[in-house]
Amino acid sequence: MGKFNRSASPTWRRLILVLLLSSLLPLFGQNPAGPSATIPADSLPQDTGVAGLKETLLRLHTTARMLHTVAHPDDEDGGMLTLESRGKGVTAILLTLNRGEGGQNKLGSSLFDVLGVLRTLELTAADRYYGAEQRFTRVADFGFSKTADETFQKWGGHDIPLADMVRVIRTFRPDVIVSRFGGTERDGHGNHQASGIVSKEAFRAAADPNRFPEQIKEGLLPWQAKKLYIDNVCGFRADTCPEKDWTIKLNVGEKSPALGMSYIEFAMQGLKHQLSQGAGGWTITPGDHSEFYRLIDSTLPPTTDKDGHEKDFFDGIDTTLPGLAGRLGSEESKVPQLSAGLRKIQQAVEQATNAAEKDPASAIPFLVSGRQRTIELERALSSSSLPNSAKDTILPSLRLKASQFTGAIALAGGVHFKVVADVPAGSNPDDAFMAVPGQSFQATATYSTDNPASSASSIDLSLPPHWISQLLSKEVHGKQYTARFKVEVSSSADYTRPYWHRADPVTDAVNTIDEPQYATLAFPPPPVKAIAKITAGGEIAGTCMVKFKDADGKDAERALAVAPPFSVTREPATEVIATEHSGATQIKVAVRSNIATSRPAALRLEVPKGWTSQPESQPLAFQHTGESKDFDFQVRTSNLHEGRSEIKAVVDYEGKSYNLGYTVVTRPDLDTFYYYQPATQHVSIVDVKVPQTLHVGYIMGAGDDIPTVLKEIGMQVTEVPPDSLASADLSRFGTIVLGIRAYDTQKDVVANNKKLLDYVAGGGTLIVQYNASTQDFNSGHFTPYPAQLSRARVSVEEAPVDILAPQDSVFHYPNQITQKDFDGWVQERGLYFMNQWDDHFKPLLSCHDPGEEPQKGGLLRAQYGKGTYIYTGYAFFRQLPVGVPGAIRLYVNLLSAGHENSQQSLLGSPQQPAVVSK
Repeated sequence: MGKFNRSASPTWRRLILVLLLSSLLPLFGQNPAGPSATIPADSLPQDTGVAGLKETLLRLHTTARMLHTVAHPDDEDGGMLTLESRGKGVTAILLTLNRGEGGQNKLGSSLFDVLGVLRTLELTAADRYYGAEQRFTRVADFGFSKTADETFQKWGGHDIPLADMVRVIRTFRPDVIVSRFGGTERDGHGNHQASGIVSKEAFRAAADPNRFPEQIKEGLLPWQAKKLYIDNVCGFRADTCPEKDWTIKLNVGEKSPALGMSYIEFAMQGLKHQLSQGAGGWTITPGDHSEFYRLIDSTLPPTTDKDGHEKDFFDGIDTTLPGLAGRLGSEESKVPQLSAGLRKIQQAVEQATNAAEKDPASAIPFLVSGRQRTIELERALSSSSLPNSAKDTILPSLRLKASQFTGAIALAGGVHFKVVADVPAGSNPDDAFMAVPGQSFQATATYSTDNPASSASSIDLSLPPHWISQLLSKEVHGKQYTARFKVEVSSSADYTRPYWHRADPVTDAVNTIDEPQYATLAFPPPPVKAIAKITAGGEIAGTCMVKFKDADGKDAERALAVAPPFSVTREPATEVIATEHSGATQIKVAVRSNIATSRPAALRLEVPKGWTSQPESQPLAFQHTGESKDFDFQVRTSNLHEGRSEIKAVVDYEGKSYNLGYTVVTRPDLDTFYYYQPATQHVSIVDVKVPQTLHVGYIMGAGDDIPTVLKEIGMQVTEVPPDSLASADLSRFGTIVLGIRAYDTQKDVVANNKKLLDYVAGGGTLIVQYNASTQDFNSGHFTPYPAQLSRARVSVEEAPVDILAPQDSVFHYPNQITQKDFDGWVQERGLYFMNQWDDHFKPLLSCHDPGEEPQKGGLLRAQYGKGTYIYTGYAFFRQLPVGVPGAIRLYVNLLSAGHENSQQSLLGSPQQPAVVSK
């Protein structure tokens, strides 16, 4: 993924979003992450001012809570979530099993865990439109799977995602669960099927204290949701459905006056943030859109009519404020003041709603009264003789209402709250200020309001353990309160990084949770918040921000983050060393300093035994924070044999060693987070021969790292920009490669396809890699002879491969290919194979997933005119960057196809070998 800046927006708007999302905080008492569990970005107009107040008042009217479960980012039913949350005031959480880290990236070459961070940012951006909070489980997206059995095998059984789903249910305590998938083959992807299966089981398991008793010991109580539905019962976006197949029919195409469009149109605006999925071009036509849902489990008496239908997910559930009392059953008599108190709170909400229609500020007295009554009732209930299990059916809702009242007071009072670190603005996203353990900085909090009732009585900082703040000054001028602080960062402060990791992102399918207190959240919260106490009661929070300049020189800002004093990264990230290589290999290390180093620091390499590094170390000196420098080392190797090794870059400073590097993951439409990895390179030593004079032209598609690896093994590769294809002289290349999804993503490739085929007819070799838009590819007739692209794939990376044409030169020149070369492949064999082809094409390989017919359309070769045309759906874009030796050898052979006679005498070892980093 490219690195992008995020455009600036008023921090007070961010605060309003914090207030709206923080209404979920009381429901997560076991999780201290608080209202900043997701870092707020540019607020939506619908969440600010009068519009935001009206929506908060809508939420105050109901206690309804919904959990929506899916497998991956972009699986969610955004139209339904938006209708329920923004249209009906339902408190909603989207639980996505994994972060989509095993998927394809339509934006660039970043894959695996950094893609997971990007897709988490994309999904939380979409959630803001849906009006929902976000949760995840520990399991990772390991790539496409065809069955639930394969998925659960990769995940070490179904109890890992089930336990996390049960945790979310017990914490959030939803009334209704809506599973996107039903847990059958109809769901398609094995992860989808697994999501449906786990959702069905979690509905009952969360109420059983014998299931996952360790959670009960932590203080979580069992919880039984009332109803479970499955989504998508008649297909995605189906407007008709047999009456017997559905329980609820929703029109998500209904126009919302508050949104200015239909709920599904608004949701689509959010979904379009998921650009790495290709969602930027997705559209929805205005008008009615029916969605159908089926009730599959319930603990209630029958709630359907004579036709088996309901009007709403919450039919049969009293979601009014007074209705909370009924949840106690016979225990209600122990708190006689409860029913009357709830009715008074309801009355305050109605009075505030009526007043806000005339003048938002006039709603404040009723909101203040409602909040005070809520807190009094919460205290009375907490001190009552009710058992904890009974209290827990009501207290979360009361805490939620108190928080919503506070947010409504701030909205009605026109509160602005801005907290900014007083540091120099960075010149770009990578240079924005980062707090460093053991260092200090200053911050200023400014609070203002249009109404005295919502003025601030005090401002304090909320800091992680062992951090220290000192109030330097405070000023109160009319309705504005300003406080300046000095903040000392603990020497043991945690870096702002994912709270999960995989030791090997290529092969591990379950994440290790490093900080259990954040389990299931999207990200850990930002470290520094300012807390303002409102005179009328309650507290609001503002996240401390830092400023920087975006690529256009405009002001931008993001949440303050903590980073090590040095970020150490290996550049380039992927290299391969050939066994026949001799001499020195250049190793480049990039170091960014988050401090000005007035004391000695040094950078060194740790290399395998028998290897040497020149120089052994290099001194570091940085004049200012945010400065980055590149350092070159010459590494000499010896006695190379095919296998793996490591090179580690280390900075030594003040008695400590630093080996971590981070990538700033952001985009103009997203928030910012950070992907960390050690500056340790997993060296892949490969026995490979390359043709020395073959010139390869590589036309990038969606983005991949194949050209980098080819250059590193000594091949002459030139990247040809797609927009220069019309005027480019292709005759200078012996082979041209189209990167993954080139026809999907590059209109210039489509427009110049005839030129590419003419190049082949003239004697060149063209390699076309997989494309995902099968209909567009097939209708474009891009192949020299008729062929039909399909969605067929082989998802089991260990699936046996048969060589169908063992005499073909592809398996002999310049490297001898054997069955061994298909060992050690990662994630999948291939995707988007051809399923029909003209007799001019010769299938070269065959493989298949267990229980399926052989797939022979993954590697096809045809003679066209004087040249060679090759189509491959095999996943070389995953194999080469992680240094799979056999895949590298086979890919070199494909590049050499058609040039056997002209290159035979020119074979040699690579001139620029390198190291492949996982």
